[in-house]
Amino acid sequence: MADNSYDAIVIGAGVIGAAVALSMARRGRRVLGLDRLPAAGYGSTSGSCAIVRPFYSTYEGVAMGWECHFYWDGWAGYLDAPDPTALTRYIACGNTVVLCSKNKYLKHILKIMDEVGCPYELVPADALRARLPTVSLDSYLPARRPEDPDFGATNGEALPGAAFFPTGGYVTDPQGAARDLQEAAGRAGATFRFNADVAGILREGGRCAGVRLATGEILRAPVVVNVAGPHSHKVNVMAGVEEGMKIKTRALRHEVAHVPAPRGLEQSKGGTHFSDADTATYCRPESGDHILIGSEDPDCDPREWVDPDNFDRNPTEQSRIQVMRLAQRFPDIGIPQRVRTVVDLYDVSDDWLPIYDRSDLDGFYMAVGTSGNQFKTAPLVGEMMAHLIDACEGGHDHDAEPVDFHLRHIDRVVNMGFCSRRREINPDSSFSVVG
Repeated sequence: MADNSYDAIVIGAGVIGAAVALSMARRGRRVLGLDRLPAAGYGSTSGSCAIVRPFYSTYEGVAMGWECHFYWDGWAGYLDAPDPTALTRYIACGNTVVLCSKNKYLKHILKIMDEVGCPYELVPADALRARLPTVSLDSYLPARRPEDPDFGATNGEALPGAAFFPTGGYVTDPQGAARDLQEAAGRAGATFRFNADVAGILREGGRCAGVRLATGEILRAPVVVNVAGPHSHKVNVMAGVEEGMKIKTRALRHEVAHVPAPRGLEQSKGGTHFSDADTATYCRPESGDHILIGSEDPDCDPREWVDPDNFDRNPTEQSRIQVMRLAQRFPDIGIPQRVRTVVDLYDVSDDWLPIYDRSDLDGFYMAVGTSGNQFKTAPLVGEMMAHLIDACEGGHDHDAEPVDFHLRHIDRVVNMGFCSRRREINPDSSFSVVG
């Protein structure tokens, strides 16, 4: 095989792209991973809060989220890593989710949990106060901005408590997780090229035939996988496949704040990931007994859809507003004059659920609409995409009869039609993200 020819090319070496490359290489394909940036996980992956959680608004989301806990919990074994001490860490601190009217007290989600068999615990108000000594259980709905005169005012209701999901947590170094996957893919025979900007998708004989780089170099492969994160839309346009997609993607700018942790959420004291739909915030512990605070996208906040090649990375007042909202729940946070902030992009589909699918161009596949809420599923998505590609390249008509995938850790099956580019917008989606 010529040096510029491969069995498969994966565009994007974030956490999901590296996982796809690993799984395909393990199935015997000669894989090339490409990324326009200098290293694996250098893009939006590095800005992820890297939260692993099983609570989700769909059956498939719950099953996949629960399954992925076991990949992360057994990270070294999954990677067949020669030195487990060199890997990123998964902290299985669990997920604490406030029960409130905004999330309908999780009744729908807990019903799915029961259906799937995923464990959880209901934590009444007094028990939640015992775990988190400074928590306030006043309700502040609807979420507001500080310029609203009612910002910070309670609505007179009290929250009944929370649900705790033990099979969840977070990954300490999201970029490191992508690097771990890249190195494992290398051990399986995959190669990677960085600072390699894809400028075109090749077609020959009515199917995908490889890529053209911005330098003019041609790289050939009968299979190309778009895992370009916030650039996924641009790559799909290059391939000419958007017309066949009912669900499309675009890049959304987001900010995450970094502040000292309130009592009970410190990493050194086993703090939990905390999701609060009532104040439209989530947080998770960070090193140095800090927390990262993200937004759950309330209606009052504008959504900033951007060109991923031209957006403002400077923090705005939004990150400070997120701290102020969470301070309603934890009054001892304090609000620094200057909030440390991470600004990055999500790759968001029309219904905020991922697309793991083939395209109308034979040989061109996509794992897109993933940024933010799908970090947790990366190792599983790698295996699902490799399974899908093998089936389609073997002649299976996935559009007519969507492929099933067995989740081996929890012994459940998900139908990959759930992730189809041709689906209708899923009304069960939360249309938000816990990134």
